[in-house]
Amino acid sequence: MEEVPVPGLTLIDDWIGKSDEDQLLGLVDAGNWRNDLKRRVQHFGYRYDYRARSVSLADHLGPLPGWLAMLAGRLVDGGAFSKPPDQVIINEYLPGQGISAHIDCVPCFGETIAILSLGGSTVMKFQCSANGAGRELTLPNCSLLTLMGPARYDWLHAIPARMSDVIDGVKTPRIRRVSLTFRSVNIAA
Repeated sequence: MEEVPVPGLTLIDDWIGKSDEDQLLGLVDAGNWRNDLKRRVQHFGYRYDYRARSVSLADHLGPLPGWLAMLAGRLVDGGAFSKPPDQVIINEYLPGQGISAHIDCVPCFGETIAILSLGGSTVMKFQCSANGAGRELTLPNCSLLTLMGPARYDWLHAIPARMSDVIDGVKTPRIRRVSLTFRSVNIAA
């Protein structure tokens, strides 16, 4: 696939350190997983209704727990968000699992999507909805991906369901990857 730029996409390697990653994985694994998708998920702040593709006031679960609020504050300090995001979805991807090409619900969520990768690295595919241009990008563990502007609204992103990825020219078996996706909910009161 030809490497084309994705305007508004930023990838920061080593956004957290290995000891932070281990601690975060411990906190995630102590949480309650939902099994209603092909992958396990946890919702914080607000539950996202996959069937209705919406978020409502009735979906409010409460404030983010301290450990997620601390990461949300760090996202504000780093300039990714103007105020702390109030919704986090945690996804677990085992080898062979992925997520279909999508643009995060536009009316549901604000202008920034930030994804922290824990555990294994993976390749994410991006495709421009207007002209079909594409790009693949390796998301290393401990990295932070932010999608703003065109990357947020005009490019689909996906993780192909497969057992391995080609990373730096080497076929690399997948291992468990956990993603923490931070978003700001748009709800008319």
